[in-house]
Amino acid sequence: MQTAATTKMTNLETIKGAIAEKMDAANFSSWIAPLNFEVVNDTLVLGAQNQFSADFINSVHMGVIASVAAEFGLNAKIVVRNANARAAACVANDNNTQTYAPVASATASSVVAFDTFVTCDENLFVVSACKKLAAGSVPFSPLFIYGAAGCGKSLLVDCIAGASKGRIVKTNGAQFVSDFTRSLKDHNIFAFKDYCRNCDTFIMDDVQALSGKKASTEEFLQLIVDLRNAGKNIVLTSNVAPNNLTGFDRHAQGLLASGLVADVVAPNAHVKSVMLKRAGVASDVASALANRIANDGHLVAGIANKIKTYADLMGTTVDMDVASRLLADTLKVAKTPIAMVRDMCEKLGVSYDAVCGNGRSRNLVLARQTMMAVLKSATQLSLSEIGNFVGGRDHATVLYAIKQIEKQKASDLVLAAQIQQLVEECKN
Repeated sequence: MQTAATTKMTNLETIKGAIAEKMDAANFSSWIAPLNFEVVNDTLVLGAQNQFSADFINSVHMGVIASVAAEFGLNAKIVVRNANARAAACVANDNNTQTYAPVASATASSVVAFDTFVTCDENLFVVSACKKLAAGSVPFSPLFIYGAAGCGKSLLVDCIAGASKGRIVKTNGAQFVSDFTRSLKDHNIFAFKDYCRNCDTFIMDDVQALSGKKASTEEFLQLIVDLRNAGKNIVLTSNVAPNNLTGFDRHAQGLLASGLVADVVAPNAHVKSVMLKRAGVASDVASALANRIANDGHLVAGIANKIKTYADLMGTTVDMDVASRLLADTLKVAKTPIAMVRDMCEKLGVSYDAVCGNGRSRNLVLARQTMMAVLKSATQLSLSEIGNFVGGRDHATVLYAIKQIEKQKASDLVLAAQIQQLVEECKN
């Protein structure tokens, strides 16, 4: 009797190993390994934890399973464990074998209104899209929001979560990887899958954190497909657009971009000023600081907290003199023209000595003329003063250089964009 049982167990392990050889490791560990294998009346019976898992495996992986079973002279079918007990339950619970609960957040959850997000003209489109999605089902799911750190992506998804109705699942890329890995270790992967799918709105912040995590990325992509097919709202954020995500193939990038892709621009001077005023900073101080703070919402919030804390502890108001001293390590110092020229030399790949010299190579002349045009747009310097910072050129030479650059910008969009970026960097 013991020999027969050992032989049967060996055969099941052999069958499982044969299936594993025909599937990639991620799919096998996620879907097949947790199944209960049993042979009944010449049929390989696979017991799934819930109906969702059974349906998914039956539609996606049953071909491989059936072919392996046939090699052992068996038929194959998949069933749901404890199906009769589940059907008799008073409350439908498709996952009573496994349970899953996410790790509790370290911060208290609170409702965030859209009024909290200070909107500029460039962000009206993405804010309108967020409000539309929060109001109900939309045809452009997933909504993919991208932008640099500190531009307000996380605040926008908090606003969506606060305004949306129904069940909301909100996570971030790093947390998803952690939860997915934990569910595999705890053998409740199917409960984790059900938890993520049983929602009206699914939100993931910092999708780029999935890069390099193959199994987690595959699980995430399948989740997006299932949620979209079920008509659920999906909101994703990243620091780059879908086509610039590293570690995602073209198919994955296309899936993430299949809904609506919208960018969030960094806060401008007006937005930073409003943020500071809302935090209790005096109006004149906020307006003056706005032009000397980097375009980073996190930094603005930190400065506001520092000013408010100083005022509370010291029992005094914070004027511009106090703010300048208090924020000396944070505020930007205005660039000198010579510093602007040296920075542009580095970005344009030429030496400062060459720019100030008499070299006439094509690339050097273009770089020198570009710097003159940028200084004209970014500063209040006269033409003669601009000439002094690029090797002592005279008024006429600077004027000619600027006119040449204006002509080239009309037909060279790359040059025009490069000059615009250099001007903004010099101003900031």
